[in-house]
Amino acid sequence: MNSSQTVRPPPPPPGRAEPGSDFARLSRKIQAAGLMRRRPGYYAFRIAAVTGLYLIGWTALVLIGDSWWALVTAAFLAFVFGQVALLAHDVAHRQVFRLRKPSELCGRIAGNLGIGMGYGWWQDKHTRHHANPNHENLDPDLDPDIFVWTQDQARAATGLPQLLGRHQAFLFFPLLTLEGFNLHVSGVRSLADPGLKDRVWEGVLLFTHVALYLGVLFVVLSPDKAIAVLVVHQCLFGVYLGSIFAPNHKGMPVLKGADRPDFLRRQVLTSRDVRGGRITDVVLGGLNYQIEHHLFPSMPSPHLRRAQAIVRSHCRELGVSHLETSLVGSYRQTLASLHDAGAPIRRRPGRPRLTGGSRG
Repeated sequence: MNSSQTVRPPPPPPGRAEPGSDFARLSRKIQAAGLMRRRPGYYAFRIAAVTGLYLIGWTALVLIGDSWWALVTAAFLAFVFGQVALLAHDVAHRQVFRLRKPSELCGRIAGNLGIGMGYGWWQDKHTRHHANPNHENLDPDLDPDIFVWTQDQARAATGLPQLLGRHQAFLFFPLLTLEGFNLHVSGVRSLADPGLKDRVWEGVLLFTHVALYLGVLFVVLSPDKAIAVLVVHQCLFGVYLGSIFAPNHKGMPVLKGADRPDFLRRQVLTSRDVRGGRITDVVLGGLNYQIEHHLFPSMPSPHLRRAQAIVRSHCRELGVSHLETSLVGSYRQTLASLHDAGAPIRRRPGRPRLTGGSRG
């Protein structure tokens, strides 16, 4: 053999793992497909479109004036507020801007000023959720403040969770009507936290939103119609938000204690994708590709559809379940898991009854 000839090692046998973790190999595939590249044109169009819809909604309310037809604009604005929230979500994940400062500025304008959501409070909560999705002790979205999400939480439940836990599957969607109000209240309450970054600006923008929102309603409409529009708008906004986020993790495996698999499995096994076309992508803001979003949170949302095929194939190679279901199927699984979680509360004995022998 010629000594100057390069000797190449034999190729690895089929099925042999490449160097690096399972996620690192997947990440290389995603990078090679160019799916982490920014999409400034897409987001410029989306920001313009959502802003236009926002202005159309409020203009229509003013032009309709003091009429019960204003309730139609309330329903329309509920959808638009949900779209603003989805846009703020993408901004928070650095999908729109690479740098922190423009991301925070745009996020506060959309969240605090646009829809009255405490952006800083929500971003902190959402970041902790992404780090430990569906972990009973570490995911703030599994806090048993109203619902119980596991049977262990049900056994320890007191107060409101205990009261609602017996029938929480039936109450889930009705109680989503309060989610919009809860979002506003939580944002205002977070202003008392000295650890909240730039809380002065957070507060100024939040209260500016409240003043403008109530000002427009009560200047344009009579008090009874203003209150009706407010209630319908906020209730539908809450239902829309809850309907977007509920299919993502509820009803999926719940992690506990030290149960923390590697990053890829932690994200894939606790999330589900929702089947659908372009309309589903718009209505759910790309969060119907929840598995891919959790694996690559800074990936621009229009790339998630293409990433799904790569992730699904990679999971198949690893023997890792990649769950995809219909939207209705995801709600069915969510409600079934809520019903199952509340079982210990339903099994609790009622209050002891006094018998004749116990009297006197």
